[in-house]
Amino acid sequence: MTPDDYTSLDPAVAAAAATDSILADLASTDHRAVVVDSPPGAGKSTLVVAAAGNLVEGSERPAVLAQTNNQVNDLAIRLALQHPDLTIGRLSAKDYLAPASVIDRTNIVIGSTVADLSDCQIVVGTSAKWAGVRDHRFAWAILDEAYQMRSDLLLQIVERFDRGLFVGDPGQLDPFTVVGTERWIGLPHDPTQNGVTVMLEHNPDTPVHRLPVSWRLPAVAAPTIAQAFYPFTGFIAGTTENVRHLAFRTAGFGTADLDETLAMAFTTGWALHELPRRHVPRTDSETLQTAARLASRLLDRGAIATCERYTDGRVLDASDIAIGVAHRDQADLVRAALTRTGNPAASQVAVDTANRLQGREFEIVIVVHPLSGRRDATAFHLEAGRLCVLASRHRQACIVVAREGITDLLDSHPSTDPVHLSVPARFPDGWEANQAMMTKLALHRIAG
Repeated sequence: MTPDDYTSLDPAVAAAAATDSILADLASTDHRAVVVDSPPGAGKSTLVVAAAGNLVEGSERPAVLAQTNNQVNDLAIRLALQHPDLTIGRLSAKDYLAPASVIDRTNIVIGSTVADLSDCQIVVGTSAKWAGVRDHRFAWAILDEAYQMRSDLLLQIVERFDRGLFVGDPGQLDPFTVVGTERWIGLPHDPTQNGVTVMLEHNPDTPVHRLPVSWRLPAVAAPTIAQAFYPFTGFIAGTTENVRHLAFRTAGFGTADLDETLAMAFTTGWALHELPRRHVPRTDSETLQTAARLASRLLDRGAIATCERYTDGRVLDASDIAIGVAHRDQADLVRAALTRTGNPAASQVAVDTANRLQGREFEIVIVVHPLSGRRDATAFHLEAGRLCVLASRHRQACIVVAREGITDLLDSHPSTDPVHLSVPARFPDGWEANQAMMTKLALHRIAG
């Protein structure tokens, strides 16, 4: 079955067919690795949990790797809940204090060495922690968020397992590094490439699967995200347009500009709150304060979300809302603005950069556009993966806050990234992805 065949199927049928095909390759001895590409919210963690259980049933003891402690904790909890008859090992540093949600699980054992977890059927840890393991070898490793792993880190751990399942989202941010990368571009030993790309270059016969359904993104958002960031693979939404909707418990008053934007988002799933055109520093207080005010207004009016999980609706709280930005100093200023709104719950809204929001899910996301108010379009701010992360965290609605002029900026700064030998072109590039998103958002524009 080809990826295009999935679009004509029921989402549950398409997802099940893809999962069955992946598990069949896991059972085969013809390949040393299996790659699974996933769009946002397609159930990567669900697949990891299912695959780990499947391997245990086949008398294997898999190692599970993720890129951050939060990801590892989430996986350990999900494995413990899904497989209550198994003992899950949480491999961590000696001085790491696991959260209560992990400690309280009776079938999770925490240890600083693999030897401490010898009685565990599944061992979960960060890639960085596994890089320090030297005295154990596993038949299988499952690498979650594998596109976030640098190839040099993969090289450190690859000798710890015989075969690997690589699961990740190729459309989001590349691995992060704080050093310049120009000296390695195009070289076969470039350590800053992601682990999946390097592994496939050296193992071209590796089977590559694709999860075809996003269970996170609503039906009004999935086509836009697919067109902008996944033009050659695509995916479908797991729900139809009449399943999810938003409403308010109280009528709007006193803040017409904010309420009009919220009404647009609640009605269509998208809104562009556009402030007057102006060249500003990235710490533009008006833009950042507007994002904070929108979040506070959501809480003040008591947003009610109805979906397949809550058919009778539920009132959203601060944990259901996120504000995404490009830079840490912007996040700090938004948090400060939230504390000044007068709503005590507003300070509990998640505020972070795209790098830190990657992998997380919320009901409503407010995005401060990376290109807002800029005079130029740098590679950092044009990065397709950054906008993809910010615009794909939501289950109900996405609100973008920006200054007018982004489309003109894109038109006057076409993509001019240098072309390097032996480096395949990335599609879509940031210029193209941003143009596609702005074309969509223009239909949902509210002047701020």
